Amino acid sequence: MNEKLIQVRNSPIHGRGVFAIKPIKKGTRIIEYKGARMTQKESDIVYGNTSNTGHTFLFTLNDYYVIDANKNGNAARWLNHGCNPNCESESEEDDSGRPEKERVFIHAIRDIKPGDELTYNYLITLDEPHTKRMKKIWQCLCGAKKCTGTMLTEKEG
Repeated sequence: MNEKLIQVRNSPIHGRGVFAIKPIKKGTRIIEYKGARMTQKESDIVYGNTSNTGHTFLFTLNDYYVIDANKNGNAARWLNHGCNPNCESESEEDDSGRPEKERVFIHAIRDIKPGDELTYNYLITLDEPHTKRMKKIWQCLCGAKKCTGTMLTEKEG
């Protein structure tokens, strides 16, 4: 991993953020999103309905599991959402095909200069309607020229 390329510090977007401290080339695998694994059902029991808070360190791994960066998480949990992101998350299946062993990596989708904050599109979809209230809870503050104003992504189908 290339964790020597990044630094966590206060963000103008929201709370803490991850910033490049050296140039990062497009395609570079920057960091793995780490944390404890739990089932979707377990996360619902532990954290309740996070769709009403707009804040979570849970990364949906697949239909069955999430990565809980609240436990054993690393700097990747501080990457903020952006509507014009410079990074992207990428899932990697386990060789044995076990869904709880899948991994998530953050990689650069364009060249990133030192001082730039690293962002990726969270692609958050909710089962409930995206009402004004929900869009406010999941408000985006990325500041991009074409900011959608929300971290929510419309459901397919």
